[in-house]
Amino acid sequence: MDGNAGEVANQVCPQTVVAEVTRRCGNHHPTVWGDHFLAYAHLSGANEWEKKQHEHLKEEVRKMLEMSPSKSLQTLDLINAIQCLGIAYHFEHEIEESLACIYSCYDQLNAEADETDLHLVALRFRVLRQHGYYVSSHVFRKFTDDQGNYNKALVSDVQGLLSLYEATQFRVHNEEILDEAVNFTTTHLKLLLLTLSNSFAMKISNALKYPINYTMVTVATRKYLSFYQEDKAHDDVLLNFAKLDYNILQKMHKSELCDITRWNIDDVSEQLPSYMKLYYLALLDVYVEIEKELAKENNSFQVKYSIAEMKKLINAYFQEAKWYHGNNVPTMEQYVKNGIRSSTTPCLATLSWLGIGNEATKEAHDWLASEPLILVASSIIARLSNDIVSHEREQEGGDISGVECYMNEYGVTKEEAYVEIRKIMDNSWKDLNRECLKRTVVPRVLLMPVLNLARMSEFSYKDEDSYTVSKNDLRDIISEVLVDPITI
Repeated sequence: MDGNAGEVANQVCPQTVVAEVTRRCGNHHPTVWGDHFLAYAHLSGANEWEKKQHEHLKEEVRKMLEMSPSKSLQTLDLINAIQCLGIAYHFEHEIEESLACIYSCYDQLNAEADETDLHLVALRFRVLRQHGYYVSSHVFRKFTDDQGNYNKALVSDVQGLLSLYEATQFRVHNEEILDEAVNFTTTHLKLLLLTLSNSFAMKISNALKYPINYTMVTVATRKYLSFYQEDKAHDDVLLNFAKLDYNILQKMHKSELCDITRWNIDDVSEQLPSYMKLYYLALLDVYVEIEKELAKENNSFQVKYSIAEMKKLINAYFQEAKWYHGNNVPTMEQYVKNGIRSSTTPCLATLSWLGIGNEATKEAHDWLASEPLILVASSIIARLSNDIVSHEREQEGGDISGVECYMNEYGVTKEEAYVEIRKIMDNSWKDLNRECLKRTVVPRVLLMPVLNLARMSEFSYKDEDSYTVSKNDLRDIISEVLVDPITI
């Protein structure tokens, strides 16, 4: 162990007289879960039947992938279903082989498609980009007229419209054809909802509210499972494997949450205000424990990067406090620059790498600490999505938010600021998408936590600040994901 966390924990400040600090109260409600997860203390994971059935079904799905024609719509639909059902991590090699084959003849395949193949072209485009392949959006030109408008005949192709809508979520800068597709598909899918009354209408409604690239993967998996089961064309082997895998993972998460709920700190640090003592000691304990674990694999050097990011986060909070107490409203540029760190995304991303293993090398950590564009984009999405839904509450308490900064600097209304801030977020998503398509100095597995943190932010701050006020929809979603197993 290199002692990074240990040294911090053993430092003792000189005894000083500290004035009592009156802390502003956010009036947050207590956790809605209490000690609920302590009930899973004796959860033992998958039983013997589940293990055998899981292995059997996994091999059946593997055979399906191997036997499916490599360049066909059948293969694309199968890969997409496996991805949406949350089981792609079992078949990374097989999926990569299929997509590499499709990518190698991408132009030829699209040249063979005609104006009736919108679903095929859009699905192929989306799946490849989703897995890090840069493919051209020019393939959608065949579905537009001379003015660049999408053909009116497409409005009757419901599946094609939905596939195109999902493809647009992986667009990057300077792709006007996909920017236009966002408006076209959103408008007509909403109109279709007025005429459809089947389960496909529910699928469309969910896709519009929780776009495939902008939502938490586990939540999306749970919803997709129900849609897939309702589809008469579903494959029973695929469905049963996905359900079983979901339940096994849920058991593992329940056990982990039990450990987190039981975890507590008995001692305190006398050099801090009373409200910070428990937090500070708990934080140091976490770093010490992680450092000990990582030392077993000679990876304890990673802890110093996590500590450094925590210091940056605290300094960002301190800057916000100075703005508050000085009655200063920063410019939007100043706010966003500080907000990259106050979003907690750099801190959380670095923490997440501690559990990834040898992929998170010193070079990779140095790259992340330099605040590359993918991290900046994810951080901006997190910071501003929070600001939009919490603006009015924070304004009442005198806190600074991006909305207030934009209104103050540009002299616009709250509603106008929301629109412009959403544009900033849209551009950040384009940056994020583009960076996921580049071959960076780090493997793709290290990029995924950064992407997923942006997805978590978009999801948590969709219609309200569900992170702060978790008694509403978020409670039901947590029940679905972490409490209630799927009936098999």
